[in-house]
Amino acid sequence: MALDKDIVQRWRNSELLLLAGSAGSFKHIYNAVKIFPVDLNKAVLVIIHRKKNFFSEIEKLFAESSRMSLREVSDKDVLQNNTVYIAPANYHTLIEKDKSFSLDVSEAVWYSKPSIDVAFDSASDIYCDKCTAVLFSGANADGAEGLLRLRKNGALTIVQDPNEAEMPEMPQSAINLEAAQYVLRSSEILELFQL
Repeated sequence: MALDKDIVQRWRNSELLLLAGSAGSFKHIYNAVKIFPVDLNKAVLVIIHRKKNFFSEIEKLFAESSRMSLREVSDKDVLQNNTVYIAPANYHTLIEKDKSFSLDVSEAVWYSKPSIDVAFDSASDIYCDKCTAVLFSGANADGAEGLLRLRKNGALTIVQDPNEAEMPEMPQSAINLEAAQYVLRSSEILELFQL
């Protein structure tokens, strides 16, 4: 499929890329991180639901495959271009007005810390139309409300086609709220990321 000019232009103008999902999303996000060039000229924040206190090899797997600099978010880190940030388990990840991260220990949202909604919501006011957000497979509605807020603030909002998602509830919830401007197959999302 040829991606239309609007989506391509808005992707190119983005300064921040948000990649998020839960069950069934890891493979798609991993494939995206693998193809990013060193000079993507954007900061990337990955928010994946993880079990509480469950040791994860996510950072190691991403770091071994990414051509971009990659690290887990630390409190007060300032977002840098050409860097992939991974939201840590057991914290909500927020973006502050000075484009630094803050980590929050408040209650789980949709039974999850990090919450996709919390991260999306904080990015929506800071990056507005300079943001692209992609919501992949997941078994609950986390991310749908945050994606809608991003869309209302001018961000480019994309969800994985629920028909190919391992767990369609997350992208479908966003579609139901009219939060997604584009519904794309994972192959089309990867195509966009290479433009």
